[in-house]
Order: sequence, then C-alpha cells, then structure tokens
Amino acid sequence: SLAVLQALEDGLKKADADPSVKAVMICGENGKFSAGADIRGFSSPKRQGVALGPIVALIESIEKPVVAAIEGVALGGGLEVALGCHYRIAHVKARMGLPEVTIGLLPGAEGTQRLPRLIGVPAALDMITTGKHIPATEALKLGLVDEIVEENTTEAAIRLANKV
Repeated sequence: SLAVLQALEDGLKKADADPSVKAVMICGENGKFSAGADIRGFSSPKRQGVALGPIVALIESIEKPVVAAIEGVALGGGLEVALGCHYRIAHVKARMGLPEVTIGLLPGAEGTQRLPRLIGVPAALDMITTGKHIPATEALKLGLVDEIVEENTTEAAIRLANKV
C-alpha cells in the first residue's frame, strides 16, 4: 500500500540521517516479508505518493548495511525490496519469486536488472519469465540470499548487521 511505501521511505531516510544508527533491517510482520503490491491498486486512475522503484534505489544507496529478514514470502515488489538490500537472510521455509509475470506484468522496481546481477542471467531469466516461487534452499544455492536460518530471521539479520 502507499502507506507502507511511505513509512518505509520515511524510516530509511531517518535511519540514514541518524549517526547512532549503524545498520538497517527490513522485515515483515506476522511471519511474512512481503507478497508485493495489491494488484487492485493498479487500476486506480491516478496513484499519488511514493513509488516502489525509487524506494528500492534508496535502500541500495544507503551507505549503512541494509539487511532483509525474509520470512514467509518475498514475492513481486517484496522480492524487489529484498534485492535492493545489501544482505538477505531467509527462513528455511521462505519462498521468493516474481509471480506478476504470470498475469502479464513485468517487475516494475528494477527487479529485472538487480536479479540477473545477483544470480546470473540464466537463473534470473528462468525466474523472471516463469514467475515460479523458489524455496530458500534454492535461493541460497543461487546466491539470492546470503544465509538461511531455522530460527528467528530478525535476530539472525541483526547478528549479521552487527557483524558487517
């Protein structure tokens, strides 16, 4: 939602400007990272406010480490947010993908550029063109995530942030 995007942008800017903040962790709520945008919002005649692409670019540009703590799913725009992060930790049961392509929509927040840079063109093309969801174990093998955990992902992400 636009409210979530605005809150994410505000939080990132505040953390970046605060010298006492050494790293940023992005996580979801209730065991879910993000299933992406609500497709019903795409039919709105005029969308006001922030857009996902510039927020993902902001995440990527922050000089402090930004870690995604992925639980549940990181799909569509949710995966694009994770791709903007400098590090990604996923729960072993998490799944990632770009399912919007199955209804004729291309990832709109530069996921089609960031994903091949991270995992290589062949694997990225497969994910981008099929929309399949991959499990965390496959994401680790591909280099999409840096670590998978069976425990609390936010605690693991904080440990990684402190380490880097």
